[in-house]
Amino acid sequence: MGKITLENIRVYTNHGCLTEEEKIGSDYRVDLSVQGNLSISAESDQLSDTIDYVHLNAIVKDEMAVRSKLLEHVAQRILDRIFKELILVQKATITVSKINPPLGGDVASVSVELTNSRN
Repeated sequence: MGKITLENIRVYTNHGCLTEEEKIGSDYRVDLSVQGNLSISAESDQLSDTIDYVHLNAIVKDEMAVRSKLLEHVAQRILDRIFKELILVQKATITVSKINPPLGGDVASVSVELTNSRN
């Protein structure tokens, strides 16, 4: 089993429960780690034998562009697509962070982390 990690995928979008968040939007950070059998691609040197991180990044960007009230919801949508579209992924962990959330205080970010495994 091997791991592929995408760190600090930056997205500007409009998730949140507040009307202001929908209208104004804010900055988000997504960190994604997937696990699967990378031994074949390590030997073959062929993209078709591995988990394509360009595809992973596209899924994150696509799903982050669809408004959700909760970070948990968008994180779960991303995981669902990963398991649907990338058969080699056996386990995935995603962290979605809202930068400078509107909490009425000095908070750098708020994050949600979810992990799923293929059955």
